[in-house]
Amino acid sequence: MTNARGKYAFGFCDKTGFRYPLDQLVDEYENGVKNGFRVGYDVVDPDQPQNFLGRVRVDDPQSLLNPRPDKFTEGAEVTFPTFDLDTIETIPLPLMRAEAGRVTITGASPTTPVDVTPTGIAATVSLGSPSISVTGNITPTGVVATISLGSPSISTNVTVYTVTVASGTNSYGSGNKYYIAGLSGASPTLTLNEGSTYRFDQSDSSNSGHPLRFSTTANGTHGGGSQYTTGVTTSGTAGSAGAYVQITVAVGAPTLYYYCTNHSGMGGQANTP
Repeated sequence: MTNARGKYAFGFCDKTGFRYPLDQLVDEYENGVKNGFRVGYDVVDPDQPQNFLGRVRVDDPQSLLNPRPDKFTEGAEVTFPTFDLDTIETIPLPLMRAEAGRVTITGASPTTPVDVTPTGIAATVSLGSPSISVTGNITPTGVVATISLGSPSISTNVTVYTVTVASGTNSYGSGNKYYIAGLSGASPTLTLNEGSTYRFDQSDSSNSGHPLRFSTTANGTHGGGSQYTTGVTTSGTAGSAGAYVQITVAVGAPTLYYYCTNHSGMGGQANTP
């Protein structure tokens, strides 16, 4: 029996079932022996060299020296959109370990929702210090801060004058007068500098019934003047613990006079240089 040959002779691959020119079908081997398959030349499974160990010397090392995954640091620039939202469904990603350098993100992020299923990913990423600049309103959440304050030191620039009342003589005559601790004589002349604060402590019981006030007129309301109140504060009742009159002298303040609101002739002059 004569078999057909030539360019019009065809055969079928035992593996794929595809038709090939007959002379393009080849025998397939397994363990160095034909396994009976005739397959296309482009799908043949070549016999592996390790099947010949002990029979034929084959220099085909199968192991790697110091196998390690690649490690690299590389910057990345991402511009939205990064893919076609109408066609993308799955993004295969490689197995990797990387350290990300400086990451720059530009453009507008997609506003249309899209389902993305990454597959085949396992990564360890170390991110540097990103710098993010945005336009718009940002509301941070989950921010907790603890602040420890030491022992604050508060200093005041207040001159304190302790006031007592006793009998004496001044330019108004004799009778009860104000005495200022540290200054000599009854109803002494004071110097109150502009911008400075002075406290007249009237907590001594001798001040009872003798509240001290200021005026731009000698002897205050007893001399036809009125009470001066610029920068003046009072606390408590004269003669009681904690009672005082305090004045912060205004810039350009006139010459002042301190007096008792209840009794004439007790006070004196206060210059304001």
